[in-house]
Amino acid sequence: MTGWAERLRRLLPGLWLGLLLTVALVATPTAFGLLDKADAGRFAARVLATEAYASLAFGALLLAIERVSAKRAADADDGSQFNAGMAFAAAALFCTVAGYFGVLPLMEQARAGQGAFGFGALHGVSAAFFVVKVVSVASLAWRAVSPPTAPLKRTASS
Repeated sequence: MTGWAERLRRLLPGLWLGLLLTVALVATPTAFGLLDKADAGRFAARVLATEAYASLAFGALLLAIERVSAKRAADADDGSQFNAGMAFAAAALFCTVAGYFGVLPLMEQARAGQGAFGFGALHGVSAAFFVVKVVSVASLAWRAVSPPTAPLKRTASS
């Protein structure tokens, strides 16, 4: 992989994880601690919208970089063209799409008294998607700072 792509592969997961942790541990709790519930909800909605679109960009870029990395590794040793980094990036992307673009509209319906599910249950589902996204991105960041391992060599007996 080229030098700049490898640097991005190592840098972006940490930046993305920092964004997610800032949203979860600083921005939204602070808003609910300082503002009335309605204003805090609007602030949190705006922060989460920004995070969702940033996550789409981070995830798509990292998925593409991991894909190139996996393809090059597969070409070098006849291995799989899929790697753990691709799985973590895809999982984080899925959680973003399902949580923000799938569950959030249902939460708005529930808040208006419509829909089959209550707001609390849907908020729990959305939070679970966010937690899985954080774990996936943390796994990407962990892999990014790990020293590279030598690929296993296949022997004639295997």
